[in-house]
Amino acid sequence: MNNESLITEGKAEFIVGNTFYRSQSKVTRDLGVLAAAIYQQNQGQLRVLDVMAGCGVRSLRYSLESGADYVWVNDSNPENQLIIETNLKNILRENQAKITYKNANEIFFDCYNRKDYYDLVDVDAFGSPNPYLSTLLWATKIGGLIYLTCTDGRTATGHLPEKSLQVYGSYGRSHPAAQEQALRLLIGSVLQQAATMGLGIKPIFSLFTGQTYRVMMMLLPKINLTLESYGFLGYCHQCGEYTTIFYGKLGKVSCYHAAEDKHYPYTISGAMWLGNLHNKIYLEQMKSLAESLEWIERVELLSMMVHELDFPPYFYTLGEIGRRGRLDLPKRSQLIERLQTKGYRAAPTHINPQAIKTNADLKMCIEIAKIK
Repeated sequence: MNNESLITEGKAEFIVGNTFYRSQSKVTRDLGVLAAAIYQQNQGQLRVLDVMAGCGVRSLRYSLESGADYVWVNDSNPENQLIIETNLKNILRENQAKITYKNANEIFFDCYNRKDYYDLVDVDAFGSPNPYLSTLLWATKIGGLIYLTCTDGRTATGHLPEKSLQVYGSYGRSHPAAQEQALRLLIGSVLQQAATMGLGIKPIFSLFTGQTYRVMMMLLPKINLTLESYGFLGYCHQCGEYTTIFYGKLGKVSCYHAAEDKHYPYTISGAMWLGNLHNKIYLEQMKSLAESLEWIERVELLSMMVHELDFPPYFYTLGEIGRRGRLDLPKRSQLIERLQTKGYRAAPTHINPQAIKTNADLKMCIEIAKIK
Protein backbone atom coordinates (compact mmCIF):
# COMPACT_ATOMS: atom_id res chain seq x y z
CA MET A 1 0.00 0.00 0.00
CA ASN A 2 1.44 3.37 -1.04
CA ASN A 3 1.58 5.71 1.97
CA GLU A 4 0.99 8.70 -0.31
CA SER A 5 -2.43 7.31 -1.22
CA LEU A 6 -3.48 6.69 2.38
CA ILE A 7 -6.43 8.63 3.73
CA THR A 8 -7.01 8.92 7.48
CA GLU A 9 -10.49 9.31 8.96
CA GLY A 10 -11.00 8.69 12.65
CA LYS A 11 -8.87 5.64 13.50
CA ALA A 12 -9.13 4.27 9.97
CA GLU A 13 -6.41 4.40 7.34
CA PHE A 14 -7.51 3.36 3.88
CA ILE A 15 -7.15 3.82 0.14
CA VAL A 16 -9.92 4.79 -2.26
CA GLY A 17 -8.75 3.91 -5.75
CA ASN A 18 -11.72 3.95 -8.13
CA THR A 19 -14.29 3.30 -5.39
CA PHE A 20 -16.80 5.88 -4.20
CA TYR A 21 -15.78 8.06 -1.26
CA ARG A 22 -16.94 11.54 -0.22
CA SER A 23 -14.84 13.26 2.41
CA GLN A 24 -17.70 15.76 2.91
CA SER A 25 -19.85 12.92 4.29
CA LYS A 26 -17.53 12.37 7.25
CA VAL A 27 -20.14 13.88 9.59
CA THR A 28 -22.60 11.12 8.69
CA ARG A 29 -19.97 8.48 9.40
CA ASP A 30 -18.95 10.17 12.67
CA LEU A 31 -22.53 10.13 13.94
CA GLY A 32 -22.98 6.54 12.79
CA VAL A 33 -19.84 5.52 14.69
CA LEU A 34 -21.06 7.31 17.83
CA ALA A 35 -24.53 5.74 17.69
CA ALA A 36 -23.07 2.28 17.09
CA ALA A 37 -20.62 2.69 19.96
CA ILE A 38 -23.44 3.68 22.34
CA TYR A 39 -25.41 0.62 21.22
CA GLN A 40 -22.39 -1.59 21.91
CA GLN A 41 -21.97 -0.04 25.37
CA ASN A 42 -25.66 -0.49 26.20
CA GLN A 43 -26.15 -3.97 24.74
CA GLY A 44 -22.69 -5.51 25.17
CA GLN A 45 -22.47 -6.56 21.53
CA LEU A 46 -22.46 -5.09 18.04
CA ARG A 47 -22.81 -7.02 14.80
CA VAL A 48 -22.88 -4.76 11.74
CA LEU A 49 -24.20 -5.33 8.23
CA ASP A 50 -22.87 -2.71 5.78
CA VAL A 51 -24.49 -3.57 2.46
CA MET A 52 -23.12 -0.74 0.28
CA ALA A 53 -19.55 -0.55 1.49
CA GLY A 54 -17.84 1.47 -1.25
CA CYS A 55 -14.19 1.56 -0.19
CA GLY A 56 -15.07 0.02 3.20
CA VAL A 57 -14.33 3.03 5.41
CA ARG A 58 -17.61 2.78 7.35
CA SER A 59 -17.10 -0.90 8.07
CA LEU A 60 -13.53 -0.24 9.15
CA ARG A 61 -14.58 2.56 11.50
CA TYR A 62 -17.41 0.48 13.02
CA SER A 63 -14.80 -2.16 13.85
CA LEU A 64 -12.05 0.14 15.10
CA GLU A 65 -14.09 2.88 16.81
CA SER A 66 -17.52 1.44 17.68
CA GLY A 67 -16.17 -1.86 19.00
CA ALA A 68 -18.05 -4.03 16.50
CA ASP A 69 -17.63 -7.73 17.23
CA TYR A 70 -18.28 -8.62 13.61
CA VAL A 71 -18.93 -6.77 10.34
CA TRP A 72 -20.48 -8.21 7.20
CA VAL A 73 -19.13 -6.00 4.42
CA ASN A 74 -20.97 -6.10 1.11
CA ASP A 75 -20.76 -4.16 -2.12
CA SER A 76 -22.63 -4.88 -5.32
CA ASN A 77 -19.58 -4.06 -7.47
CA PRO A 78 -17.00 -6.88 -7.52
CA GLU A 79 -14.51 -4.48 -9.14
CA ASN A 80 -14.09 -2.94 -5.67
CA GLN A 81 -12.73 -6.21 -4.27
CA LEU A 82 -9.03 -5.31 -4.22
CA ILE A 83 -9.61 -1.95 -2.48
CA ILE A 84 -12.06 -3.34 0.09
CA GLU A 85 -9.95 -6.36 0.99
CA THR A 86 -6.82 -4.22 1.25
CA ASN A 87 -8.54 -1.78 3.59
CA LEU A 88 -10.08 -4.49 5.77
CA LYS A 89 -7.20 -6.97 5.78
CA ASN A 90 -6.50 -6.60 9.51
CA ILE A 91 -10.04 -7.30 10.71
CA LEU A 92 -10.39 -10.07 8.13
CA ARG A 93 -7.23 -11.66 9.54
CA GLU A 94 -8.80 -11.64 13.00
CA ASN A 95 -12.06 -13.21 11.70
CA GLN A 96 -14.00 -10.08 12.63
CA ALA A 97 -15.46 -9.57 9.16
CA LYS A 98 -16.53 -11.20 5.94
CA ILE A 99 -16.86 -9.66 2.48
CA THR A 100 -19.37 -10.41 -0.27
CA TYR A 101 -20.27 -8.82 -3.61
CA LYS A 102 -24.03 -9.17 -4.05
CA ASN A 103 -27.18 -7.12 -4.44
CA ALA A 104 -28.28 -5.79 -1.06
CA ASN A 105 -31.68 -7.47 -1.25
CA GLU A 106 -30.01 -10.87 -1.71
CA ILE A 107 -28.16 -10.23 1.55
CA PHE A 108 -31.30 -9.22 3.43
CA PHE A 109 -33.25 -12.31 2.39
CA ASP A 110 -30.27 -14.55 3.09
CA CYS A 111 -30.12 -13.12 6.63
CA TYR A 112 -33.83 -13.77 7.12
CA ASN A 113 -33.67 -17.34 5.79
CA ARG A 114 -30.81 -18.15 8.17
CA LYS A 115 -32.26 -16.10 11.06
CA ASP A 116 -29.01 -14.13 11.08
CA TYR A 117 -30.13 -10.73 12.37
CA TYR A 118 -27.83 -7.73 12.82
CA ASP A 119 -27.56 -5.04 15.48
CA LEU A 120 -26.88 -2.34 12.90
CA VAL A 121 -27.87 -2.42 9.24
CA ASP A 122 -26.29 0.41 7.23
CA VAL A 123 -27.78 1.18 3.81
CA ASP A 124 -25.81 4.02 2.24
CA ALA A 125 -27.81 4.14 -0.97
CA PHE A 126 -27.21 6.54 -3.84
CA GLY A 127 -30.41 8.32 -4.82
CA SER A 128 -33.52 6.89 -3.19
CA PRO A 129 -33.34 3.94 -0.77
CA ASN A 130 -36.87 2.78 -1.70
CA PRO A 131 -35.82 -0.64 -3.12
CA TYR A 132 -34.65 -1.54 0.39
CA LEU A 133 -37.17 0.17 2.70
CA SER A 134 -39.04 -3.06 3.45
CA THR A 135 -36.41 -5.71 2.77
CA LEU A 136 -33.79 -4.26 5.13
CA LEU A 137 -36.14 -5.03 8.03
CA TRP A 138 -35.70 -8.75 7.34
CA ALA A 139 -32.03 -8.52 8.38
CA THR A 140 -32.42 -6.26 11.43
CA LYS A 141 -32.54 -7.51 14.99
CA ILE A 142 -35.51 -6.36 17.10
CA GLY A 143 -34.10 -3.45 19.08
CA GLY A 144 -31.36 -3.04 16.48
CA LEU A 145 -30.44 0.04 14.46
CA ILE A 146 -31.14 0.95 10.83
CA TYR A 147 -29.03 3.68 9.17
CA LEU A 148 -30.49 4.94 5.90
CA THR A 149 -29.23 7.39 3.29
CA CYS A 150 -31.17 9.39 0.71
CA THR A 151 -29.45 11.68 -1.81
CA ASP A 152 -32.51 12.26 -4.00
CA GLY A 153 -33.54 15.52 -2.37
CA ARG A 154 -35.63 16.78 -5.28
CA THR A 155 -38.18 14.00 -4.91
CA ALA A 156 -38.81 14.36 -1.18
CA THR A 157 -38.75 18.18 -1.15
CA GLY A 158 -41.73 18.49 -3.46
CA HIS A 159 -40.09 19.13 -6.82
CA LEU A 160 -41.21 15.71 -8.10
CA PRO A 161 -44.42 14.95 -6.15
CA GLU A 162 -45.55 12.08 -8.37
CA LYS A 163 -42.19 10.38 -7.96
CA SER A 164 -42.46 10.99 -4.20
CA LEU A 165 -45.71 9.03 -4.26
CA GLN A 166 -44.00 6.22 -6.14
CA VAL A 167 -40.98 6.14 -3.83
CA TYR A 168 -42.39 6.86 -0.39
CA GLY A 169 -46.10 6.19 -0.84
CA SER A 170 -46.58 9.83 0.16
CA TYR A 171 -47.14 13.07 -1.72
CA GLY A 172 -44.42 15.66 -1.09
CA ARG A 173 -45.09 19.31 -1.95
CA SER A 174 -42.67 22.22 -2.09
CA HIS A 175 -42.52 24.77 0.77
CA PRO A 176 -39.82 26.53 2.83
CA ALA A 177 -39.38 23.67 5.33
CA ALA A 178 -39.21 20.96 2.67
CA GLN A 179 -35.81 19.64 3.83
CA GLU A 180 -37.34 18.61 7.15
CA GLN A 181 -40.22 17.10 5.20
CA ALA A 182 -37.74 14.89 3.33
CA LEU A 183 -36.48 13.42 6.61
CA ARG A 184 -40.05 12.85 7.79
CA LEU A 185 -41.12 11.17 4.54
CA LEU A 186 -38.16 8.79 4.82
CA ILE A 187 -38.95 7.92 8.45
CA GLY A 188 -42.65 7.62 7.69
CA SER A 189 -42.06 5.21 4.83
CA VAL A 190 -39.99 2.87 7.02
CA LEU A 191 -42.56 3.24 9.82
CA GLN A 192 -45.34 2.14 7.46
CA GLN A 193 -43.31 -0.79 6.12
CA ALA A 194 -42.50 -1.91 9.67
CA ALA A 195 -46.18 -1.75 10.59
CA THR A 196 -47.04 -4.23 7.83
CA MET A 197 -44.77 -6.69 9.66
CA GLY A 198 -46.26 -5.98 13.08
CA LEU A 199 -43.23 -3.89 14.05
CA GLY A 200 -42.42 -0.25 14.81
CA ILE A 201 -39.51 2.15 14.53
CA LYS A 202 -38.32 5.22 16.41
CA PRO A 203 -35.82 7.78 15.15
CA ILE A 204 -32.50 7.97 17.01
CA PHE A 205 -31.36 10.95 14.96
CA SER A 206 -32.19 12.58 11.63
CA LEU A 207 -29.50 14.50 9.77
CA PHE A 208 -29.44 16.78 6.74
CA THR A 209 -25.97 17.83 5.61
CA GLY A 210 -26.88 20.06 2.66
CA GLN A 211 -26.57 17.22 0.13
CA THR A 212 -27.44 14.07 2.02
CA TYR A 213 -30.31 12.92 4.24
CA ARG A 214 -29.30 10.34 6.85
CA VAL A 215 -31.66 8.77 9.39
CA MET A 216 -30.76 6.38 12.22
CA MET A 217 -33.74 4.40 13.53
CA MET A 218 -34.36 1.63 16.05
CA LEU A 219 -36.57 -1.34 15.17
CA LEU A 220 -39.27 -1.90 17.79
CA PRO A 221 -41.15 -5.14 18.61
CA LYS A 222 -44.60 -3.53 18.35
CA ILE A 223 -46.41 -1.27 15.90
CA ASN A 224 -46.17 2.41 16.82
CA LEU A 225 -47.79 3.89 13.72
CA THR A 226 -50.75 5.87 15.04
CA LEU A 227 -53.05 8.61 13.74
CA GLU A 228 -51.05 11.05 15.88
CA SER A 229 -47.57 9.99 14.75
CA TYR A 230 -48.31 9.50 11.04
CA GLY A 231 -50.21 12.25 9.27
CA PHE A 232 -49.98 15.31 7.07
CA LEU A 233 -48.37 18.74 6.97
CA GLY A 234 -50.39 21.67 5.67
CA TYR A 235 -48.82 24.87 4.31
CA CYS A 236 -50.72 28.05 3.44
CA HIS A 237 -49.07 29.75 0.48
CA GLN A 238 -51.15 32.85 1.19
CA CYS A 239 -49.72 33.61 4.65
CA GLY A 240 -46.86 31.12 5.10
CA GLU A 241 -48.37 29.34 8.09
CA TYR A 242 -48.13 25.60 8.80
CA THR A 243 -50.39 23.12 10.53
CA THR A 244 -50.40 19.39 11.19
CA ILE A 245 -53.43 17.53 9.84
CA PHE A 246 -54.51 14.10 11.01
CA TYR A 247 -56.38 11.63 8.81
CA GLY A 248 -59.73 12.37 10.46
CA LYS A 249 -59.38 16.07 9.65
CA LEU A 250 -58.57 15.72 5.96
CA GLY A 251 -60.89 17.95 3.94
CA LYS A 252 -62.08 19.72 7.09
CA VAL A 253 -59.19 22.11 7.76
CA SER A 254 -58.39 25.45 6.13
CA CYS A 255 -56.37 28.55 7.00
CA TYR A 256 -58.67 31.34 8.23
CA HIS A 257 -57.57 34.92 7.57
CA ALA A 258 -59.57 37.13 9.92
CA ALA A 259 -58.62 40.37 8.17
CA GLU A 260 -60.30 39.15 4.99
CA ASP A 261 -62.83 36.89 6.72
CA LYS A 262 -61.76 34.24 4.23
CA HIS A 263 -60.60 30.62 4.34
CA TYR A 264 -57.66 29.51 2.21
CA PRO A 265 -56.86 25.84 1.48
CA TYR A 266 -53.67 24.30 2.80
CA THR A 267 -51.23 22.68 0.39
CA ILE A 268 -50.94 19.22 1.92
CA SER A 269 -47.92 16.91 2.03
CA GLY A 270 -47.89 13.40 3.45
CA ALA A 271 -48.47 11.11 5.00
CA MET A 272 -45.26 11.41 7.01
CA TRP A 273 -43.77 10.95 10.47
CA LEU A 274 -44.96 13.79 12.74
CA GLY A 275 -43.09 12.85 15.93
CA ASN A 276 -39.66 13.93 17.11
CA LEU A 277 -36.75 13.63 14.68
CA HIS A 278 -34.33 12.55 17.42
CA ASN A 279 -34.23 10.59 20.66
CA LYS A 280 -32.98 12.88 23.42
CA ILE A 281 -31.50 10.21 25.71
CA TYR A 282 -29.56 8.60 22.87
CA LEU A 283 -28.31 11.96 21.60
CA GLU A 284 -27.10 12.91 25.07
CA GLN A 285 -25.13 9.65 25.26
CA MET A 286 -23.64 10.29 21.82
CA LYS A 287 -22.75 13.84 22.86
CA SER A 288 -20.96 12.62 26.01
CA LEU A 289 -18.93 10.17 23.95
CA ALA A 290 -18.09 12.89 21.41
CA GLU A 291 -16.91 15.12 24.28
CA SER A 292 -14.61 12.38 25.57
CA LEU A 293 -13.17 12.05 22.05
CA GLU A 294 -12.81 15.83 21.78
CA TRP A 295 -14.91 15.90 18.61
CA ILE A 296 -15.84 19.55 19.17
CA GLU A 297 -17.79 20.08 15.94
CA ARG A 298 -19.86 16.96 16.57
CA VAL A 299 -20.56 18.05 20.15
CA GLU A 300 -21.89 21.36 18.82
CA LEU A 301 -24.04 19.60 16.21
CA LEU A 302 -25.47 17.12 18.72
CA SER A 303 -26.22 19.96 21.15
CA MET A 304 -28.20 21.75 18.45
CA MET A 305 -30.06 18.54 17.60
CA VAL A 306 -30.99 18.02 21.27
CA HIS A 307 -32.45 21.51 21.47
CA GLU A 308 -34.39 21.30 18.19
CA LEU A 309 -36.15 18.00 18.81
CA ASP A 310 -39.30 18.94 20.76
CA PHE A 311 -41.03 21.31 18.32
CA PRO A 312 -43.73 21.20 15.63
CA PRO A 313 -42.71 19.29 12.47
CA TYR A 314 -41.55 22.32 10.47
CA PHE A 315 -39.40 25.44 10.73
CA TYR A 316 -39.59 29.08 9.68
CA THR A 317 -36.82 30.53 7.54
CA LEU A 318 -35.52 34.01 8.25
CA GLY A 319 -36.06 34.77 4.58
CA GLU A 320 -39.79 34.04 4.85
CA ILE A 321 -40.07 36.10 8.02
CA GLY A 322 -38.30 39.00 6.33
CA ARG A 323 -40.22 38.75 3.05
CA ARG A 324 -43.67 38.42 4.56
CA GLY A 325 -42.96 41.04 7.23
CA ARG A 326 -41.32 43.40 4.71
CA LEU A 327 -38.33 43.88 6.96
CA ASP A 328 -34.60 43.30 6.90
CA LEU A 329 -33.54 39.78 7.76
CA PRO A 330 -33.37 39.47 11.56
CA LYS A 331 -30.37 37.77 13.19
CA ARG A 332 -31.32 34.22 14.13
CA SER A 333 -29.89 34.38 17.65
CA GLN A 334 -31.58 37.71 18.31
CA LEU A 335 -34.98 36.49 17.12
CA ILE A 336 -34.71 33.32 19.21
CA GLU A 337 -33.85 35.37 22.30
CA ARG A 338 -36.80 37.72 21.72
CA LEU A 339 -39.21 34.81 21.27
CA GLN A 340 -37.99 33.22 24.49
CA THR A 341 -38.37 36.53 26.34
CA LYS A 342 -42.01 36.61 25.21
CA GLY A 343 -42.57 33.15 26.69
CA TYR A 344 -42.25 31.08 23.50
CA ARG A 345 -39.93 28.15 22.97
CA ALA A 346 -37.45 28.66 20.15
CA ALA A 347 -34.19 27.11 18.96
CA PRO A 348 -31.93 27.01 15.91
CA THR A 349 -32.18 23.99 13.62
CA HIS A 350 -29.26 22.12 12.07
CA ILE A 351 -31.31 21.55 8.91
CA ASN A 352 -31.12 25.18 7.76
CA PRO A 353 -28.64 27.72 9.20
CA GLN A 354 -31.09 30.48 8.33
CA ALA A 355 -34.16 29.04 10.07
CA ILE A 356 -35.66 28.57 13.53
CA LYS A 357 -37.86 26.02 15.28
CA THR A 358 -40.51 27.52 17.55
CA ASN A 359 -43.99 27.00 18.94
CA ALA A 360 -44.91 30.59 17.99
CA ASP A 361 -46.79 31.06 14.74
CA LEU A 362 -45.33 32.95 11.79
CA LYS A 363 -47.39 36.06 12.48
CA MET A 364 -45.92 36.29 15.99
CA CYS A 365 -42.39 35.73 14.65
CA ILE A 366 -42.88 38.67 12.28
CA GLU A 367 -44.26 40.91 15.03
CA ILE A 368 -41.35 40.12 17.34
CA ALA A 369 -38.83 40.53 14.52
CA LYS A 370 -40.14 44.08 13.94
CA ILE A 371 -39.36 45.14 17.52
CA LYS A 372 -36.49 47.61 17.55
